[in-house]
Amino acid sequence: MVLGKAQKIVRKLFTLSKRCPKQPRISLPRERPVGFWLGTAQSLLYCNEHGVLGMFSEEAKSCTCPVEQPTCQGAIPCVVGTSPNSCSQCATDNATRCGACHHGNVLHLGSCRPSIGASLDHYLNFDLDMPDAEVKFLLQRLDSRIEVHAIYISNDVRLGSWFNPAWRKRMLLTLKSNKNKSNLIHMLMGISFQICSTKNSTLEPVPVIYVNPFGGSHSESWFMPVNQPEFSDWERTRLDSIPNTQCYNWTLSLGNKWKSFFETVHIYLRSRIVTDDPTVNETLFYEPLDLDDQTSNMGYMKINTLKVFGYSMHFDPEGIKDVILQLDYPYTQGTQDAAFLMLLEMRDRINRLSPPAPQPLDLFSCLLRHRLKLSAGEVARIKDSLQIFNSKLPNAFPEPDLAQLCS
Repeated sequence: MVLGKAQKIVRKLFTLSKRCPKQPRISLPRERPVGFWLGTAQSLLYCNEHGVLGMFSEEAKSCTCPVEQPTCQGAIPCVVGTSPNSCSQCATDNATRCGACHHGNVLHLGSCRPSIGASLDHYLNFDLDMPDAEVKFLLQRLDSRIEVHAIYISNDVRLGSWFNPAWRKRMLLTLKSNKNKSNLIHMLMGISFQICSTKNSTLEPVPVIYVNPFGGSHSESWFMPVNQPEFSDWERTRLDSIPNTQCYNWTLSLGNKWKSFFETVHIYLRSRIVTDDPTVNETLFYEPLDLDDQTSNMGYMKINTLKVFGYSMHFDPEGIKDVILQLDYPYTQGTQDAAFLMLLEMRDRINRLSPPAPQPLDLFSCLLRHRLKLSAGEVARIKDSLQIFNSKLPNAFPEPDLAQLCS
């Protein structure tokens, strides 16, 4: 508008200058960026109190007034926008203050600030990590400082007793946390057991591991993909201290990379025939073993020790239930958003420890179902509420597609 007005004046001057003995020198105003005109307009609107014009600062949201007249600043309205700290609308009784905030923010003294829930450490403590090198060193030594003491259960195998490995054997190491350790949850970082075979045995043990993260049935366990690409494999160490037997320490080190929650570790022990035939590319499993050729089925086994390694973390189930109650019955203004944000953070940090699989597992639902003892309907309602709240947050990421482990 200003440029068009200047050009109109220039054309008029040129028309008049035809009768002038001296041609005029005309200087047009240079083109200004949009920010200049925005600042000028804001200065006129907000920094023109008492007829004295000041300069408006977009960063400081305030006016710089002339030294001789410091009262140029008028009422500056609140900032309405889509950023997290912006207001969704200004207050009707005072345009300088926020009237409402976006999801994930709480209104405090007329402005919006992030609604940060209390630290998760009070409810669930994750911060007991140690470097991989230290974990590996402690596991190699089978150090008791990182052993998580669990209850051994097996109808088939007694520790320290010889058994015929013709059939698959099932063993459990469980923590019974709901009964004995309700204020703790546990992280699995390694497994170790000592297996002995009779001398010159033709049988080799093949352990298969399933991990139950928070309790429930065996079907709510995930399979540990040992010997898969990038995943850990068993390390076997020969022990020569026991005469007339072949004993090995079998150690599986998950470390920080593959650690995950556990309540019960299911161990299935199978046997396979050891063969020296170079033409055989794979070893066949026999359950039961070959009854026609007894010479190929020689040997007995025994398991001397069976241990899990990791650490236990503080867990407050009643405190988490109180946070969930605030989703429906907020105690004070702003606590509902804080509860949503806390549960979102808890959900994401728990699901981040999902085991390696083509599709990540929904471990958070397992925690709600089995450690908080919520019904399947309550778990589904909480998941839906968190998903709806997350979708309304500024710059929200789409919800990942998780596999359901717990019913």
